[in-house]
Amino acid sequence: MKKRLLAMVCGCLFCGGIFAQHTWFNDKDLTLTGAYYYPEHWEESQWERDLKQMHELGFEFTHFAEFAWAQLEPQEGVYDFSWLDRAVALAAKYDLKVVMCTSTATPPVWLSRKYPEILLKSEDGTVQDHGARQHASFASPVYRKLAYRMIEELARHYGNDSRIIGWQLDNEPAVQFDYNQAAEEAFREFLKEKYHHNIQELNAAWGTAFWSEVYSQFEEITLPKTAQMFMNHHQILDYRRFAAKQTNDFLNEQCRLIKKYAKNQWVTTNYIPDYDKGHIGGSKDLDFVSYTRYMVYGDNEGIGRRGYRVGNPLRIAMANDFFRPVNGTYGVMELQPGQVNWGSINPQPLPGAVRLWLWSVFAGGSDFICTYRYRQPLYGTEQYHYGIVGTDGVTVTPGGREYEQFMKEIRSLRKDYRPKEDKPETYLKRKTAILWNPENYWSIDRQKQNATWNTFAHVDKYYRTLKSYAAPVDFISEEKDFSQYPVMIVPAYQLADKELVARWKKYVEEGGNLVLTCRTAQKDRFGRLPEAPFGSMIDELTGNHMEFYDLLLPQDPGQVKMDGKVYTWNTWGEILQPGASNEVWATYTNEFYEGKPAVTFRKLGKGSVTYIGVDSSDGALERQVLDKLYSRLQIEVMNLPYGVTMEYRNGLGIVLNYSDQPYQFALPQGAKVLIGTPNIATAGVLVFKF
Repeated sequence: MKKRLLAMVCGCLFCGGIFAQHTWFNDKDLTLTGAYYYPEHWEESQWERDLKQMHELGFEFTHFAEFAWAQLEPQEGVYDFSWLDRAVALAAKYDLKVVMCTSTATPPVWLSRKYPEILLKSEDGTVQDHGARQHASFASPVYRKLAYRMIEELARHYGNDSRIIGWQLDNEPAVQFDYNQAAEEAFREFLKEKYHHNIQELNAAWGTAFWSEVYSQFEEITLPKTAQMFMNHHQILDYRRFAAKQTNDFLNEQCRLIKKYAKNQWVTTNYIPDYDKGHIGGSKDLDFVSYTRYMVYGDNEGIGRRGYRVGNPLRIAMANDFFRPVNGTYGVMELQPGQVNWGSINPQPLPGAVRLWLWSVFAGGSDFICTYRYRQPLYGTEQYHYGIVGTDGVTVTPGGREYEQFMKEIRSLRKDYRPKEDKPETYLKRKTAILWNPENYWSIDRQKQNATWNTFAHVDKYYRTLKSYAAPVDFISEEKDFSQYPVMIVPAYQLADKELVARWKKYVEEGGNLVLTCRTAQKDRFGRLPEAPFGSMIDELTGNHMEFYDLLLPQDPGQVKMDGKVYTWNTWGEILQPGASNEVWATYTNEFYEGKPAVTFRKLGKGSVTYIGVDSSDGALERQVLDKLYSRLQIEVMNLPYGVTMEYRNGLGIVLNYSDQPYQFALPQGAKVLIGTPNIATAGVLVFKF
């Protein structure tokens, strides 16, 4: 089961570092599996039948009270936990631990009607209303006061209950762009604090001398109208920072209230993997983060004719690699059990796909997986959303059977468990960080300079290559210790300062291998261009001087040549003037700057700096650059086809096939197959012991 804040001192195999990590889970469990259940949706006479069957299928925990504020507080200040007490007791009877939720995503109607100022207001003036969910503003003092009061009552009641293993805050808490008066006032207070109550400091940061935008006092500032074409993008940058902070503050305060009473229970929340919103990882009071992941809903990002039934091969992998590094522990609070109801098209998953997704989550190092939901609802917005059992409440769905199979497989592996960090040395040597700050995305998105530029597609060109290497990848923030990673990729990192550049240089000089890409360090943290030659903030680091940059028409792309191969580009290209110590790896071939460098490499101290000044059309150039770099560094990599991924954990190798063709995997010498076969079918899984 769980441990209480056990301090574990772990040796970092590839860098020799020592760090302390708190964990709430035991390695011997490998992962725990649960299912959402809503007692308030069903006749109480059915609860015991349902929870008993949930246990018999192999589930180890369930999840209560996510959307039940109206049942928990039917009238203002009047609480009723008796029904929930009975549900918790039945769960315990069938050896199911409970994750309790704070219900703040669904304010009751009495709250919406008595206090209409809590309702979210969009930029166009539309006010949300009762009848859906997540319609209350995190910036509303009234909403916060009432939510915190309810949460404290709930925590006081269940905080010392050993049947409750943890708490989920809210539901998929997002960054809200609320245009109520309370939000505007809170934005002004945020700005006053940030700029030390000095309006001239704000004017300088926002460049308000441009177009006569100068403010004489903070009270003149309103929320930015982002739909306005030329709205001040420095102001929008601060507004997005403010909006993320509102979400983080709301979650932090919930967490602190719960921890007044819950000494032996963890607290998390279930984020949608919105990598561009800026709030994930910002609520420092959480014990760890978890995420929601849906794979098949009509987006058709899979491989082959039936790929839409399997899903994007890297969607779960990237979420794992983004959430795991935040705290070192993560789980998935919602994973699709079958068809959903909200997509553009809601097909049946391919047989085996649900199990494939479960193993994909596990492969990344998760400590738990929870499915949404146990029973398919008979009414409401999500009537067509599959559950583990169907509309009769007892018939197990195809996805439910795949959950049952996965749980049996996990139990069979527990007898031979090994520590989670038991991984091959060759695997750890190719561990790579991708430095990510959503503020760079915000800055670029308002001034793309080329309509075909796509920041996420740019990052994906590097990430996809790393996963084909079977490299363990961490998306990290600047808070992390760079020295843990033999290689660090910094893609399109537009906002920087001297301190960050100095850290990059120190990382390289001490043996790190840094990969910088185009559009990096061109602006300061306020989004302003420094009064210096364009892009010169990193000249000393890269050994280059940027002469200029170019943007081409998509129908008439340019070309870059590297080691005899030609690659196309159009979105962004920097024309470089390298120093004497630099190697030129790629050059432009067909513009007025033909022969000028596009990619350079240099040794610096004990490490190296690779600069990729161009964004290729399809990622093939980026792949060749990384191939050459890892070869130069003598880092052994694999060459897995797109759609096949491999990870290690707990002394196990896990190979996953999202492609539309069987894949023959070459087992490492001495490996023993535990699940599956080396000839892995579409949606198949291979697990081996090394």
